[in-house]
Amino acid sequence: MTSTEIRQAFLDFFKSKGHEIVPSAPIVVKNDPTLMFTNAGMNQFKDYFLGNKQSPFPRVADTQKCLRVSGKHNDLEEVGVDTYHHTMFEMLGNWSFGDYFKAEAIAWSWELLTEVLKIDKDRLYVSVFEGDEKEGLPYDEEAATEWKKWISEDRIIRGNKKDNFWEMGDTGPCGPCSEIHVDCRPDAERQEVDGKTLVNADHPQVIEIWNNVFMQFNRLKDGSLQPLPAKHVDTGLGFERLVRVLQQKTSNYDTDVFSGTISTVENIVGKKYDFSDSKQAVAFRVLSDHIRAIAFTIADGQLPSNTGAGYVIRRILRRAVRYYYSYLDYKQPLLNQLVPVIAGQFEQVFPELKQQEAFVAKVIKEEEESFLRTLEKGLKRMDELIGADGTAHLAPAGTTISGKDAFELYDTYGFPIDLTRLIASENNITIDEAGFEAEMQQQKARSRSATAVDTEDWQQVHEEVPVTFVGYNDLNVPTRITKYRKVKAKGKEQYQLVLQTTPFYAESGGQVGDTGVLQFEGETIQVTDTKKENDLIIQFVDKLPAAIDAEAGAVVDFVKRLNTTYNHTATHLLHAALRQVLGTHVAQKGSLVSPDILRFDVFHFSKITDEEIRQVERIVNEKIRENIPVVIKEMPKEEALKLGAMALFGEKYGNTVRVVTIDPSFSVELCGGTHVQQTGMIGMFVITSEAAVAAGVRRIEALTGPAAFRFLSEKVAEYKHVGELLKSANPLKAIEKLITDKAALEKKVERLEAKELVGIRNQLLQKDEIINQVTFVGDIVEVSTPDALKKLCGDLKTHLRDAVIVLCANIGGKAAVAVAIADTVVAAKGLDAGQIIKQQVAPLIKGGGGGQKTLATAGGQEAGNLDKVIDAVKKLL
Repeated sequence: MTSTEIRQAFLDFFKSKGHEIVPSAPIVVKNDPTLMFTNAGMNQFKDYFLGNKQSPFPRVADTQKCLRVSGKHNDLEEVGVDTYHHTMFEMLGNWSFGDYFKAEAIAWSWELLTEVLKIDKDRLYVSVFEGDEKEGLPYDEEAATEWKKWISEDRIIRGNKKDNFWEMGDTGPCGPCSEIHVDCRPDAERQEVDGKTLVNADHPQVIEIWNNVFMQFNRLKDGSLQPLPAKHVDTGLGFERLVRVLQQKTSNYDTDVFSGTISTVENIVGKKYDFSDSKQAVAFRVLSDHIRAIAFTIADGQLPSNTGAGYVIRRILRRAVRYYYSYLDYKQPLLNQLVPVIAGQFEQVFPELKQQEAFVAKVIKEEEESFLRTLEKGLKRMDELIGADGTAHLAPAGTTISGKDAFELYDTYGFPIDLTRLIASENNITIDEAGFEAEMQQQKARSRSATAVDTEDWQQVHEEVPVTFVGYNDLNVPTRITKYRKVKAKGKEQYQLVLQTTPFYAESGGQVGDTGVLQFEGETIQVTDTKKENDLIIQFVDKLPAAIDAEAGAVVDFVKRLNTTYNHTATHLLHAALRQVLGTHVAQKGSLVSPDILRFDVFHFSKITDEEIRQVERIVNEKIRENIPVVIKEMPKEEALKLGAMALFGEKYGNTVRVVTIDPSFSVELCGGTHVQQTGMIGMFVITSEAAVAAGVRRIEALTGPAAFRFLSEKVAEYKHVGELLKSANPLKAIEKLITDKAALEKKVERLEAKELVGIRNQLLQKDEIINQVTFVGDIVEVSTPDALKKLCGDLKTHLRDAVIVLCANIGGKAAVAVAIADTVVAAKGLDAGQIIKQQVAPLIKGGGGGQKTLATAGGQEAGNLDKVIDAVKKLL
């Protein structure tokens, strides 16, 4: 069976068991502070397990894109080295939300593996939770009993909490689990060693392929376990491992999931993959794995950056670049060439990559080019650290690169420590590994202290009920606090509240969260922000009310909300206008909708010209003046897409969606934000800036309503003030004249300076002296720029033979020095102007500089030592 057929067989099987087949959630997680990436199939269903939300289906199945590179589930260092770890992987899963439990889950997993997929029953082992006395958790007798119906008891293994109690993270839904392992060893090996002894022993051919998790608990911050409102089933079947078993391979990388990518890499680099454990073979595996993680996260909206999730992607990309640079001897961008392979392979199951293929490839290529340039600079820095004689001159121990220098290579130049280690070993030099690790730990400690958030457990005030959001229509409603908790971040304490009914819009879809007040009898509490945690709406306050269980009036800041709606509706108009002016390839890549400004990031390959910006502004303002009704309806997602509604990549939509229409022929988008009733309410729209923020991504900032009016009023006032200063009714014409006059004056000054330099040169020619057959000229001269010193040196060299020239100047209280040496003197005396500047000149003037052997310059703070500079150079002769 091909991998495509295997995936479909899984989905068809569970569809026949009454499961709704749902699409994968984006790999990039939003609205969940505990996760950056989807690291398990259950992430998108977390609210159902916690009881925050009711699932529309009691049973579902899917294949989910997952990424594990940071936090508790960190597999990055194993990827490519072993045969079965990956950054991005597919997790096939079936789910029950308070419907079936252990009996059905166990029976169906056995049926699918042995009856449908025909895996040899004699190669399978299962594990059940042995219990944990410390946690007060008993042996999972129920799971063991169910397994005995299908498999002999000697193949049922009791597993400890580490292997058989599944937890998504430090807090959240969890429960006992039952793993299914398969022994892929040859029959001869199986006869010699019982496979049962190799389960969970890290044997590369005895591997776990399926985990049935029985969700029963919620792990609280204090470590205690709280029963969930209902019992659920959460299963995860590793797709890549399953394909390996069914295609009878010894490595995941030998299956058709990866073979196409590896073959493409072979063609690009002109080398063959030999299936070994060599660094070259590891490089092939790393590339075939990492490109999937990089491409799908970018397609889901996460661009590489220096912080958070963006830095994780950058790390993965740089690890891949390092591997092809060092071990495949390929010195130009490679990963971007693999995007079409991955996009084509997954087009039917994850179509978002194919739809953005050109954009994703461009982002990756620019990242590669940037790091390859950094690699070159880093290698030059390595050359400085490693002297020509093979000793580490700049390291304290003489033959060791210090931990501080190794960390500089990592932090400044992006060098992974193993690349530094490789280059050092080639020069018989070691690295102070302990020192490097100490520097790393200091950086991590600084990072943790800057981003650490301490969140306490929820304190219940009233009975838990689903939150009712009424903020589309009502901005002032009576409500009560359901629960609250304390949070501490960056030394500031706040409280998060959940209300029974809330008018406060939670930050999502680029729109900022509402602010406002909670009015209790005799007390007003400021709401400083509103966010979502999964689908739970949370209000932020700086203090708790005295009467926390009393009824309160929840009131949204009307003016801020109104200005925000101006900007959100204008964002839709802007998007449609950009597609009209630039082309339908334009797609939203991010946005910020606040009361003060709107910011819109779009996919477009080149700078948006001033004329194109004027066209976009004209179209948007025309639509505002037309006062078009903004029609908002809820409908099934499929119906909305048939109407041509635009959906954003990386967003998770339910089966019912909210459609915002501003003239069906102009703008139809899926959107959960707040909007004006008529476009005329926006008043006016003006673009204030346009710039690049990433490869293929342009950022537009704009203003609407009162903010746009103030901006234009200020520009008119500035224009009038310029006219008054220039004493002209036509300031533009007056400025053009000033520019012309300035250029003419600069040329005149240049001619005068040239004449002055000729005079100085002639005076200097009278001051030359012969020292050991070398003509020496050294003097302090009066010039206005360091460049004038260089010109004088060049001019003097044409008039003197075998010369060494050192000219100094005090320019604005700072030292400037130029040293020129004739080619003949460089060859005969071994002098080097660049080294003279660094070794003799720079220390005397407390500055720095450099240059070529025949001409170099320096600048410094100490202008009182210029005579000493001349003497120091003179003594070299």
